[in-house]
Amino acid sequence: MFEYLINMLVSAVFGSRVESRVQEMISFFIYDSVKILFLIFFMISIMGFLRTFLPGDKVKKWLSERKAWANLFASCFGAVTPFCSCSSIPIFLGFLEASIPLGVTFSFLITSPIINEYLVVLMLGYFGWKITILYVISGISIGVISGLILGRMKLEKDITHEVCPCCASGEEGHCHIPPYSTVKERLRFGAKEALTIIKRLWIWVVIGVGLGALIHNYVPQEAIHKIVSRTGPFSVPLAVLLGVPMYGSCAAIVPIAIVLFRKGIPLGTALAFMMATAALSLPEAVILKRAMKFRLMLIFFTITTLAIIFTGYLFNFLQKLII
Repeated sequence: MFEYLINMLVSAVFGSRVESRVQEMISFFIYDSVKILFLIFFMISIMGFLRTFLPGDKVKKWLSERKAWANLFASCFGAVTPFCSCSSIPIFLGFLEASIPLGVTFSFLITSPIINEYLVVLMLGYFGWKITILYVISGISIGVISGLILGRMKLEKDITHEVCPCCASGEEGHCHIPPYSTVKERLRFGAKEALTIIKRLWIWVVIGVGLGALIHNYVPQEAIHKIVSRTGPFSVPLAVLLGVPMYGSCAAIVPIAIVLFRKGIPLGTALAFMMATAALSLPEAVILKRAMKFRLMLIFFTITTLAIIFTGYLFNFLQKLII
């Protein structure tokens, strides 16, 4: 409904003075900017409110004791939240504020854009149940394994101090929260945290979404198909690299993956392109730049990219058995 109102407003303001593609880009930019900023405020407010009831050190201890299970819980939670990569960042930041282990938060951040309910419905219609089930399993596995690897690398100090001072200082789980006696005070604490983070992130959100709107409306699908179809065994890493600069939810990329597959592109190559577009978008990197240092961002993108490339080759190998 809100997206429809935005489209109507842009059409009323610009009318026939600009081409429809420009109007679509402006609508995309306004809608996604407002949506992501609202999600950041809402999710971090909720996490802040909950933190007043749950001491950070106890939450961290509970999740740390479960090790791989905590990563699996985070990945499964990501799988049932219908967010694109940029929209997953508010929950990721909320997890950091709640002092949840870094590797666990990454398991959520990686899986959330790759899998969601409406994506599964679309894939069932286009690809059938075998490929859909394997895709879901592989998406969750990527989140769990990548999160475990990132967690063991002890990268908490690469989280920007302004976003999460506890992680940056190496004292995650020990942020002091004064005692609160009323719900109103707890809600005020959560809202104050959310506004503080929005003040530090909003410009990066606007830049990231603006870049995404430009790419979303001006990158031709035909050019992608021509490049991928001519690269033989290197088609999987190339498809992943082509997917990184693009922006959109995984469900929005399904039709492109279908077209690539039906025109002769191997199944794993098409799915790797879809995963990379959803989980490794350039706009996501722009927003995350304000939350983490370059080294951590590079490690995160490298590990996730390698996991997606491996998954693409695996699907290509299994293609004859599952189709």
